[in-house]
Amino acid sequence: MTTLSSIFQVILLIIAVVMSFNLIIFVHELGHFLAAKWRGLQIDRFQIWFGTPIWKKEINGVQYGLGWIPAGGFVALPQMAPMEALEGGTADRAALPKITPLDKIIVAFAGPLFSMLLALLAGVAVWSVGKPKDFIPTQIVGEVIAGSPAENAGIHQGDKVIAINGKPVNGFAGSLDSITEGIILSKGKQIEFTIERPGISAPLKLISEFQTAKTQWFQRGGLRQVGIGPEIDHIELGSIVKGSPAEKAGFKDGDRLVSMNGQKFANDEAAVAFIKQIGAQPIQFEIIRAGQTLKLTATPQVPSSPEGKGPMLGLGFYGAPYQNQGIVHPGPIQQVSESLRMMWTTITSVIAPDSSIGVGHLSGPVGIAKMQYALLQMENGWRRILAFMVLFNVNLAVLNMMPFPVLDGGHITLAILEKISGRPVKAKPLEILQTICALALISLMLFVTSKDIGDGFGHEEKHREVIFPAN
Repeated sequence: MTTLSSIFQVILLIIAVVMSFNLIIFVHELGHFLAAKWRGLQIDRFQIWFGTPIWKKEINGVQYGLGWIPAGGFVALPQMAPMEALEGGTADRAALPKITPLDKIIVAFAGPLFSMLLALLAGVAVWSVGKPKDFIPTQIVGEVIAGSPAENAGIHQGDKVIAINGKPVNGFAGSLDSITEGIILSKGKQIEFTIERPGISAPLKLISEFQTAKTQWFQRGGLRQVGIGPEIDHIELGSIVKGSPAEKAGFKDGDRLVSMNGQKFANDEAAVAFIKQIGAQPIQFEIIRAGQTLKLTATPQVPSSPEGKGPMLGLGFYGAPYQNQGIVHPGPIQQVSESLRMMWTTITSVIAPDSSIGVGHLSGPVGIAKMQYALLQMENGWRRILAFMVLFNVNLAVLNMMPFPVLDGGHITLAILEKISGRPVKAKPLEILQTICALALISLMLFVTSKDIGDGFGHEEKHREVIFPAN
């Protein structure tokens, strides 16, 4: 019964992802469709997704359909720009009346406008119901990994990071102004940290190198890191091995560590080191479970396999940072502004020659779907999807306004040039140019989609655990 329930839940989540993605595309294309109706343009087809339709129906001279390439959608407007080669239609038709450059601009602009309006509508919903604030507010360094660039630069545990490359930070992770994001989005060969250290009156400026995780050729490149972690709120216990001393002592996933033998620990690494030091002696644990303080006793044992290991508990220790995860109610304009800022930061990072962010770090339809699926599985998933719709629609509107052929911004640019020159671009060269650009865009989507898929292979999640192998 549990298996059937899980399968049903997965199916519902997949349906929710597909429906939300199609809603976003539908609203964008609806903008073009309604504007074309208003301006009296010929409308051949209204199709979600590209390629030969797997479903179609003609209503009042307009063919509505669903394509087989899940990479967007279109409204076929032959007076705007012929795209018969890509859209699968035919150019054998009588000449259509010419439309003005203003008509073209209005119809092209309507798509991004509707996407932005949908972003604002989703923003109003988020403002009303709220969204989780996944934010680590501390600026205190709680951990410096041995041998890391941060340690080599002289960063210490307990330091407070107040700026990165001269830009003030306001938390450890969760916003564009946070420490983690500042490291990832930094440019240049080195990163300058401005820190406050207890006992020193003036801020220190420390220059650190950075490193990136090694990945396979089919995966995205690793992001910048220096080897620091935030000050933690508590140490959480979990990953309890069956038959281990930890299980026999009564530990449960989610228990919070208060102390061991009366000693408290600043991070999970120190807790693990203590267990290795204590050996096969009993350890008195004080933990918090469901708001109640409990005392448990467990004795590490030497596992039968693998050989050569010291005494272990079979218990995982996880440092949980200070979190600010309340429900917040930002205004729609604030949400759109933050999304625009994030979009600008992404674009400038991708094109910057001294950034570690490249085209391969962008997401295609598969990556977007995976992100939506992950959001829906989290606590307050439906609130997270609403917030994501604000970001996604703003991205869709901005990207489509770029002045490249086949994009809405390209149509607007051509219409402006037509108004200035007094004559339109010839249809056949324009069709060829747009087909080339469309194929280039599809190639880009296939490239980033390959990264979306590739990232699902070969990554191993690393935790600090004391493993007790089963006999």
